[in-house]
Amino acid sequence: MDGTEDVVHLDVREDLRQGREPMSKILSAAKSLKPGQSLCLRATFEPIPLFTVLSSMGLDHEVRRLDEGDWQVMFRPRASGSPGNAAGRRRAEDAMPQLEADAWPDASRSLDNRGLTPPEPMMRVLEALEGLGPGAVLEVYNDREPAFLYPELEDRGVSVRTERLLRGVRLLLRKGTGAP
Repeated sequence: MDGTEDVVHLDVREDLRQGREPMSKILSAAKSLKPGQSLCLRATFEPIPLFTVLSSMGLDHEVRRLDEGDWQVMFRPRASGSPGNAAGRRRAEDAMPQLEADAWPDASRSLDNRGLTPPEPMMRVLEALEGLGPGAVLEVYNDREPAFLYPELEDRGVSVRTERLLRGVRLLLRKGTGAP
């Protein structure tokens, strides 16, 4: 081997600055990687929730903050035998109580994230969830579906119901009870 790495480059900074959700581009690029290829992603923020998603696809990551304040993440194929995050997500799913749709209580808090730019909506939701007790419901209004938020909610044992509105989405997030 000559030491050079076969890398696919994807820059989603302009998408994020324009308020567009780049998740489909990122997943498409990751799925189209050929054996041995890596994905170099540039973003306006550190895409922490993406790490779990791409780890489940067999990619490890290496993060670097760029001088201009943006981020570069190199996703490389996981070496054979290295652990991934899929087992941890299965444990979180197993611990979540299975609820009937009508068993959900009314939202105890509402959060309006419309008009905010990423990652602020996600950070506000995660912060609001920390203040809720087990079984409590948070109602959230977003301009778009929060693709990066879903894996974070899953890892935290939070159930999600998504309703598409004429403009944006309404989410109901039910915090798990923590019981196995």
